[in-house]
Amino acid sequence: MQLRNHSDHYGWLTILLHWGMAILIIALFFLGKYMVDLDYYDPWYKAAPDLHRSFGVVVATLLILRLVWRLSNVHPAMIGKPWEKQAAIWVHRLFYVLIIAVVISGYLITTADGQNISVFNWFEIPASFQGFENQEDIAGEFHEWFTYILILLVGLHALAALKHHFFNHDTTLSRMLGFSDPEQIEQGQIEQEQIEQEINQTTTYNHHNSQE
Repeated sequence: MQLRNHSDHYGWLTILLHWGMAILIIALFFLGKYMVDLDYYDPWYKAAPDLHRSFGVVVATLLILRLVWRLSNVHPAMIGKPWEKQAAIWVHRLFYVLIIAVVISGYLITTADGQNISVFNWFEIPASFQGFENQEDIAGEFHEWFTYILILLVGLHALAALKHHFFNHDTTLSRMLGFSDPEQIEQGQIEQEQIEQEINQTTTYNHHNSQE
């Protein structure tokens, strides 16, 4: 498998970034749900939020890397009907917006009282913006809602991938897993061309009838 993407399959760096971020986002969601119910005397009372913040910084870093890599790399041709392709484009855009919103709101929660963010006790991110009224509470509300929407979107994204794999029988999921072989890719291209031909024929037929 190549480092960089190809016109019909993903490179290993894109695959690692995709699954690495997916695992971290889901894990951080459950860690966040777990830590809000901890009492002061629980041994994880301080450790859990520290890990949550540190891995949140990792997600933000991976997002920047992923965006840079995407802009400087070939993106494989999308598979599916035109509406499916448009839906996929907007879902990915919404992913990026929500992740950025979750990171920013999380930053505002921690820095509301001027506290820096310690990242695995290796270095600190300064609290460069704080002070508006009820910052921690307001940012916390937004953080929670953004997170729920993000997880819902992750679930819908997973269902769409499974639909492509088990019902459409195309390579949408397998190529993100790195399992696509040349025969699968060729078959997927043939099926995609057939779909486009059917759409073009339908459009031509409707246009012809409208002129009569």
